[in-house]
Amino acid sequence: MKKAGCESCTLCCKLFLINLNEEEFRSGKYLTEFVTEDIFDDFGTVEEYGLNIVKKNEDGSCFYIKDRRCSIYNDRPQVCRDFFCGSDKAEFREMIADINKA
Repeated sequence: MKKAGCESCTLCCKLFLINLNEEEFRSGKYLTEFVTEDIFDDFGTVEEYGLNIVKKNEDGSCFYIKDRRCSIYNDRPQVCRDFFCGSDKAEFREMIADINKA
């Protein structure tokens, strides 16, 4: 179910990097921008090097956007569940401003 304020424009999926949390990264369910055979015990190192960023399409949009829709909506990463354009949370103000400029 969409959150109030979301018009399914997928701009957030195109403008921002999608960072997996540790559990999502370690699950192996999501393709990431950088493929590595190395196992990192310290998730801080994974984040520092951006190894937890979801793969992007050539146009810069999230890899999981198919036909202008999220193909993994019911199993999307937590950061995608938390963010929505109608949010009044301070942590999202800058992102929302960027979306409104686009």
